[in-house]
Amino acid sequence: MLKRTKKDENNTSFSVGNTVEEKPAPSTPHPAVRQERYTSDKNTTIGAGITIEGSIRGEENLVIEGTMKGTIEMGKHNFSIGPKGRLDGEIQAQDVSINGQFKGTIKALGKVAVTKEADFNGEIKAKSFSVEDGAYFKGVVELDREPHKKSAVTETPGAPSSPETARQPVLPSSDFKVEK
Repeated sequence: MLKRTKKDENNTSFSVGNTVEEKPAPSTPHPAVRQERYTSDKNTTIGAGITIEGSIRGEENLVIEGTMKGTIEMGKHNFSIGPKGRLDGEIQAQDVSINGQFKGTIKALGKVAVTKEADFNGEIKAKSFSVEDGAYFKGVVELDREPHKKSAVTETPGAPSSPETARQPVLPSSDFKVEK
């Protein structure tokens, strides 16, 4: 219950009449919250008290705070293991962040980040990779490269660099005397 107050000329508050109960206006969802529900950037979190055995496929970002054994396929969405999370299995996602324990294989379309809280044992195939100082890391990393374009002029040792050079006669330099 709230008391209504009024201010006099000197800006001092005083009570007016009986105690009145005021009901709060009905709340409407914040527009940013409503937008978040319908975008592909929303996150799903599997809590610390949850244990999963099996596979997960999804079309949104996923955070594991609990324990999981199995396969995770997130397509072009991000995946992360929280500081208390544990995962034994395979991950396929856009970007992957390991903050907890992981044992298995990661195939990322983008970046894999192993933070200082991580305990990592496995294989990584990604476009880029980072590991923070202090992390436990035992594994193999294979980084995807962009295909190299061959340059217009490629030289091989001992071979002429262009056809014109191959046809030109080799003349001794002026420092040498040629005898007949």
